[in-house]
Amino acid sequence: MTSTNSSSFTSALPPLPPYSLAPVPDLIRGISDAYVFPILPIAVYWILSMVFHVIDVYDIWPQYRLHTPEEITKRNHVSRYEVARDVVIQQIIQIGMSLFLDATEETQMTGKEDYDVAVWATRIRLAQRALPSVLGFLGLNAAAISKNMATSYPLLAGALAGGHYPFLTATSLNGSSPIPVFATWEMRLAKAIYWVLVPGLQLFAASVILDTWQYFLHRLMHVNKWLYTTFHSRHHRLYVPYAYGALYNHPVEGFLLDTLGAGLAYKATGMTQRLGVLFFCLSTIKTVDDHCGYSLPWDPVQHLTSNNAAYHDIHHQTWGIKSNFSQPFFTFWDKVLDTRYKGGRADSLEGKRRAAAGKTK
Repeated sequence: MTSTNSSSFTSALPPLPPYSLAPVPDLIRGISDAYVFPILPIAVYWILSMVFHVIDVYDIWPQYRLHTPEEITKRNHVSRYEVARDVVIQQIIQIGMSLFLDATEETQMTGKEDYDVAVWATRIRLAQRALPSVLGFLGLNAAAISKNMATSYPLLAGALAGGHYPFLTATSLNGSSPIPVFATWEMRLAKAIYWVLVPGLQLFAASVILDTWQYFLHRLMHVNKWLYTTFHSRHHRLYVPYAYGALYNHPVEGFLLDTLGAGLAYKATGMTQRLGVLFFCLSTIKTVDDHCGYSLPWDPVQHLTSNNAAYHDIHHQTWGIKSNFSQPFFTFWDKVLDTRYKGGRADSLEGKRRAAAGKTK
């Protein structure tokens, strides 16, 4: 497929480049993305979980534990085998959802990136046309300022003149007349918007949507006794969470809370498939880290937001179970709706050490 310049733009604007579309090549050569993408978040889950499991088994950083090893054995009401089994069931459901999403989407195409960047550059050029009016509202003469700066700062002068760059031209393909081109700064800004800002906003919006979905459904499962007893109570058999128990849920809850919530966030934000996989992997990393059972000062994930392992661990305790519903990224819904735990970590490992030290004294 080939596209030429849009007739909606005036002749004063640089022309948009033609483009040819082709299917996006597979991430791993010889293996379809339809098979790779469902597996990546699962691989991330188990690799990160096993890192924390090794830390657990060899007691590498006992000073950062939220609970003692004995608590994991005595307080949890489910075996590690049962946890692993139910997580695998949950991940099979995830694979099915991923295959469904892939089947409902058009083939991802590439080749239009330069065109899309040029569209953003055009928008930047058009936005500059408002500068003279804005400066005039502030009591400044844009034309006079632009004229004075034309020799020393031609690009800045052109922007102040409303995006007027008569000196920025290139030879046309037929060589008959020069054509306008974008300034270097316009193209750099357009690339930053296209490659960084827009995907970043999509990831942030998807995180907010997922957080919103999970907060209200999660809270409902605590408020409604039938939902809690039938579904959510299974997850709370882990009074002392550990990493690979992050997705230990009833299959129905796992589908509704995690799988469906992430799928809706992905669809609502219009992500590409590859950006969507990145979002799923980031969600997986955050969920595993929130259940790891450690408050690690050097773990960047635990410092991105206040919703971290120590925060979510409170929700797994009998004294904090009616609070800290937010997951997996932020805590804003707990703050807005006043469900954030306000007490101290009375039964934390550090709390017990301090209490023991006090009794000794």
